[in-house]
Amino acid sequence: MKRILIVDDSRLSRKMLRNLFEGSGFEVIGEAVNGKEGYDQFVKYSPDVVTMDITMPEMNGMDSMKLMLEHNPDAKVIIISAAGQLDKVDEASCAGATAFITKPYSNQDIIDAINNC
Repeated sequence: MKRILIVDDSRLSRKMLRNLFEGSGFEVIGEAVNGKEGYDQFVKYSPDVVTMDITMPEMNGMDSMKLMLEHNPDAKVIIISAAGQLDKVDEASCAGATAFITKPYSNQDIIDAINNC
């Protein structure tokens, strides 16, 4: 069973992802509302996979992901962000993201990305 950390400033997005993951047999080990909190929980819990929004207060998802990869170069981070941020796909890929999924997304796309990690 994969252990997942959800990092997103939207309470609704976190709830939808949690329901999807738990309903698919994954364990959600934590939720964070910004990149700083996400990084802190990443270090504390060592999740198998992190789902990460990009635009968040305090620390954005790209900076948080970079810190996670510095801490653990094998970290699996799936960026889930709004379609209007497609210019960030290349940046996220070059920075080490495992996958980039745009909102709105299909549940199957998310599950496939988690299973491919």
